[in-house]
Amino acid sequence: MAVSEDTLKQWEETLSKASFFGGANPSSLDNENFKALNGTQPCSSLQNVWGWFLFVSFFTEDIRSAWPAAAAEEAKGDAEEDEFDAMFGETEEDAEAKASAKEKTEKAKEKAKEKVVIEKSIVLLEVKPWEAGQDLDSLAKKIFTIEQDGLTWKEQYKLEPIGYGIFKLVVGMVIEDLKVSVDDLNEKICEDYKDEVQSVDILSFNKI
Repeated sequence: MAVSEDTLKQWEETLSKASFFGGANPSSLDNENFKALNGTQPCSSLQNVWGWFLFVSFFTEDIRSAWPAAAAEEAKGDAEEDEFDAMFGETEEDAEAKASAKEKTEKAKEKAKEKVVIEKSIVLLEVKPWEAGQDLDSLAKKIFTIEQDGLTWKEQYKLEPIGYGIFKLVVGMVIEDLKVSVDDLNEKICEDYKDEVQSVDILSFNKI
């Protein structure tokens, strides 16, 4: 089923406020919306939706299917469970089991907080050539050969018209914030391919 332009605009507004449809972490809702696109890459003018699409496409279908329900869905499930308990009563064993599960959940949360969080970002770059007619497909492949710890290129890219027959190259990547300097990377692209690249600018920079 094709996703309408109005729906994509709604998604863009939602993702301008959060990294994923369920909040700060991917959920089953992200998987459902990704499936709805049926592999069709959103227009890069919808920067948040396009960045989200690039990131989600990194994961296999098995991993996406394992993503938990969104927070709102979980809250709804808790409310339904409370309603069920009110209708049919709760035994002492049920109460003890709930208390034990809650205690384990709280301990798991505390343990998770102690772990080091690796901050990542989705970055889109626009690469402008010197003149019309340059082979930007070849340039994209060259850029993707740049390797650095904490840098993962998304090997999907777009060619967008600038004017007078000139196109710009738009590429995406996921970086670990503490390991990769986008400014240094931009300088490297300009230096390594100075005969083909006029400038490199950040199109969007979103925390994951």
